[in-house]
Amino acid sequence: MTDQDDLGRVVDLLTRQVSHWQPPRWSAPAAVGDETRGDAVYRLVQRLADLAADVEGRVRREVPRLDNDASLPDQLRVVAADLVAADPAPEVLAAAAGDVAAVRALL
Repeated sequence: MTDQDDLGRVVDLLTRQVSHWQPPRWSAPAAVGDETRGDAVYRLVQRLADLAADVEGRVRREVPRLDNDASLPDQLRVVAADLVAADPAPEVLAAAAGDVAAVRALL
């Protein structure tokens, strides 16, 4: 299994876990820290977007936080695909997969 496969697998697991959530589940506290579940997933989306920007040599930009956290699974899929398309080093993909798995554990 490649690092791309690992990232795709954990992103798929996370998005399937949360894609049906309603606002009360998104606004519930994450298992650790002071942030909500929505905050944790948004922070992950931003992290993957930053990694893609770094790999492509672009300036990092803030990912818009949309009004409805139900959009976060779609945003996660998009930024993960962008990261894979940037053709990063295997260690970057492995770190990204680890980040996704860590956030999944918080939820």
